[in-house]
Amino acid sequence: MASVPPDLFFKAMTRIHIFLYRTSNGKLWNKMTGMPVLLLTTTGRKSGRLRTTPLVYVRDGDDYLIAASKGGANSHPAWYLNLKATPEVRVETGGRAFTARATITAGEERNRMFERFKSAGPNFATYEQMAGRTIPVVRLTPV
Repeated sequence: MASVPPDLFFKAMTRIHIFLYRTSNGKLWNKMTGMPVLLLTTTGRKSGRLRTTPLVYVRDGDDYLIAASKGGANSHPAWYLNLKATPEVRVETGGRAFTARATITAGEERNRMFERFKSAGPNFATYEQMAGRTIPVVRLTPV
């Protein structure tokens, strides 16, 4: 029996996740590792195509915080590189969709916000150790 390459499996699972999330208005697959999930749509920095990614988030007032952890990989995720190039993004959460402005946090604010991720999901402490890089925290502010 032939095995499915991990990247193809991951892409298929992501598509299924997005489909179920959208068709259920955020009622299915709305949590990962006990944390709430949103769908982030960025504009591809090379292709210009829209790219959607399910991500866990932490709230900060009216804003949403996302961490570019990439599961502890030593490189940044594509969605992060995309929003650096085009910070206007689309966010879907709980059946609601809106445009947001992405701002990369820095310094003490970044450190404080990443601590919130580590408190909400213990896997973020592991990701931080594995990554060998500072994991960016991005603030999504509805516009």
